[in-house]
Amino acid sequence: MAAFRRHRVFRKAALIPDFNSRHGEDRFPEILRPRTAGDAFIALLCLWWILLGLFSLFPQIDLAVANMFFLPQQCVANAKPDQICGIFPYSSDPYMRPLREIFFQLPYVIAAVLVWMLIQCWQHHGATFNRLRARNLKIALGALLVGPVLIVNVWLKAFSGRPRPRQTDLFGGTLDFVHAGSFAGKCVSNCSFISGEAAAAGWLFCLIFIIPQPFRSVLALPITIVSILMAALRVAFGGHYLSDAVLGWLSSIVVFAALLALSQTTHDGRISKN
Repeated sequence: MAAFRRHRVFRKAALIPDFNSRHGEDRFPEILRPRTAGDAFIALLCLWWILLGLFSLFPQIDLAVANMFFLPQQCVANAKPDQICGIFPYSSDPYMRPLREIFFQLPYVIAAVLVWMLIQCWQHHGATFNRLRARNLKIALGALLVGPVLIVNVWLKAFSGRPRPRQTDLFGGTLDFVHAGSFAGKCVSNCSFISGEAAAAGWLFCLIFIIPQPFRSVLALPITIVSILMAALRVAFGGHYLSDAVLGWLSSIVVFAALLALSQTTHDGRISKN
């Protein structure tokens, strides 16, 4: 029985990231250290809703940040008397635009590589089959499909109705500003809440947790920088408010933690039956 319990603990620990590690960059205060993927999911989901409430109660945060990247210009002769005209200059920058295009494609190129890796895993059987790698790859690909693709692009961006900054009359557009979480905006499709590219960037960040050592230590910082920069560019381009980028980025981490927790629960249930 003792050997069985040790085996169960070992398998459970191998399934999820080591939230309790005390070594190097994984050292966190005890009170902030989640015990399981389920704990991490609950904490992250609560954080997502808290941030949504914050941005909803204080919409001036979104407006102030967007205004930092907005360049007012003189309106043309036939403009309305109270019309605000201007541009987000970074959106037409000759260096920033190609960088954004690369970032836009990057998560899906990586996803194609992960699919190839999963197919390679499935070609092995018995002792050569790496069950942990296959499970991690399925979680990563599932998180991309559920988060950035289905929740963000298929549902929220299609029905939220929130205009992008450059679409609002405060930043050179024609539509009214609405706060984060409001579905009362006049945007018809591909709307601002929440950012699909920021969600893809958050998914990219999640890959850090499934990269084996020693590659994780080497790649963690570059992946983090690229992930944050991907989301930040959407704000600088006037394509999204800060709340859209932050909540989009975090949404993928919430989904990733949820799938980890679900996989852990399913795995523990199979062990119990055996």
